[in-house]
Amino acid sequence: MRRFIVLFTLLCVAPVWGQQTSNLSPNWEELTGPDFIQAIHQAQGVCVLPFGIMEKHGAHLPIGTDLIDVRYAVEQAVKKEYAVVFPAYYFGQIAEARQQPGTVAYPRKLQLELLQATTDEMGRNGCKKIIIVNGHGGNLSFLPYFAQTQLDKPHDYIVYVYWWSHPMHGGPAITDKVDEHAGQTETSMMLISAPNLVHMDRATAESGADLNRDPLPKGLYTGIWWYARFPNHYAGQGALASKAMGEWLMSHWVDGIVNVIRAVKADQEGLKLQNEFYEQSKHPLDTKQ
Repeated sequence: MRRFIVLFTLLCVAPVWGQQTSNLSPNWEELTGPDFIQAIHQAQGVCVLPFGIMEKHGAHLPIGTDLIDVRYAVEQAVKKEYAVVFPAYYFGQIAEARQQPGTVAYPRKLQLELLQATTDEMGRNGCKKIIIVNGHGGNLSFLPYFAQTQLDKPHDYIVYVYWWSHPMHGGPAITDKVDEHAGQTETSMMLISAPNLVHMDRATAESGADLNRDPLPKGLYTGIWWYARFPNHYAGQGALASKAMGEWLMSHWVDGIVNVIRAVKADQEGLKLQNEFYEQSKHPLDTKQ
């Protein structure tokens, strides 16, 4: 962690959909104008928006861990299945960490407006299918809601949201009983994506234990739940991390993104159904009952 160009230019410069162009960077910011046109066509209109956040990750991982990890995973994936990759994006939901140094938390209205403006601009530049790859747990409610709001008014592109979860079986055993934030698995993945930014000697400097303050019945929610459990904004034991675990987890995440890109390229129904919905929503009384 969601589209136009003069026809003459397209005909003269851009290859047909799916045609491969050698040595063409997938990274939006690295492309020249003419190369960007070719890249959009080579990607079949599929663009990926890696979505992270800026928040504390214990005392041993960088503030941009989610941003660094998701960008790394996406960049590895597009080496296997080409897509245009938007610059890493961090304007998401992280209100629960505002008391910690380095956290960048934007107001809820701005989060939605900025993401909408970003996907609109991506769409205006030819991205008919936008995959938001989420790298931050705090976005798990925000991003599906954003996808739903795309039905508020017509768009000529479609937004897909993808979040990956750790495999339940296989690979090195996860021994961290909490392992929710900057713990064993997240620290292991950072040992792959940016090992020079990991300070393993600091992994035990703060407690990542679940304090379980203010316990409430199951199904009852309050926004202060995370702070009540993990006031240090550290949940788990990063000291248990290993490079072997990181390599295994990252390979699964990368393969998951590759499969998603391929599925989105093959999806011929999403935009069609979205347009059908937009048309029917204009005249709800005419919708067959």
